[in-house]
Amino acid sequence: MDLVLMAGSAFWLGILTSISPCPLASNIAAVSLIGHRVEHRVWVLFSGLLYTAGRSLTYAVLGFLAVSAFAGLPKLSWFLQVWMNRGIAVLLVLTGLLLLDFLPFRLLSVSVSGESAKKLERWGLAGIFLAGALFALALCPVSAGLFFGGLVPLAVKSNSSILMPIIYGIGTGFPVVLFAVVIAFAAGRLNEVYLKVQRAEIIARKFTGWALVVIGIYIFLKYTVGF
Repeated sequence: MDLVLMAGSAFWLGILTSISPCPLASNIAAVSLIGHRVEHRVWVLFSGLLYTAGRSLTYAVLGFLAVSAFAGLPKLSWFLQVWMNRGIAVLLVLTGLLLLDFLPFRLLSVSVSGESAKKLERWGLAGIFLAGALFALALCPVSAGLFFGGLVPLAVKSNSSILMPIIYGIGTGFPVVLFAVVIAFAAGRLNEVYLKVQRAEIIARKFTGWALVVIGIYIFLKYTVGF
């Protein structure tokens, strides 16, 4: 797979993660954190970028640790060389089924409230960066599935334990940057943009879910029966 295509896939997975339930709640808290200075456009825009940088840092660290764990174990490395493509195929299918709500189980969800954002407000710009780094840890079935079932296999296959997670992190913070632009230049349309994001999440989740299932089945057949 071409590096540009992989980077685009990582960015798309990040965007899809950002509008899934738990990260979306965290991003809304972040918007409330940066939006109280609506009269300072540069501050609002810079805050959105700092928040995204904080998220990217966390995902870079998590991605590096996850990929290093795979590569650092000899037996696991041998297993990946033989079975990686089929394993990735299974993870893609399971992640797709999770996005489509076909799997009956639910994982523990960890979210971030607006109160947490208010506590970080006193730290100024440093607090916004820290908020991005901490809010990236908000977990729910969809976001965990996208990160561990989508991004980590992508990072392993591209041998990019830092770049792909960073691009993914940029994708997860992209809606906040979008909202920061709206706050800075068209605050009255904030609610309208939010409603559009909610509607887009449903369509994007279903589309990506089916795409992952189809791609996963294709990869599995290709490396199993030479399809």
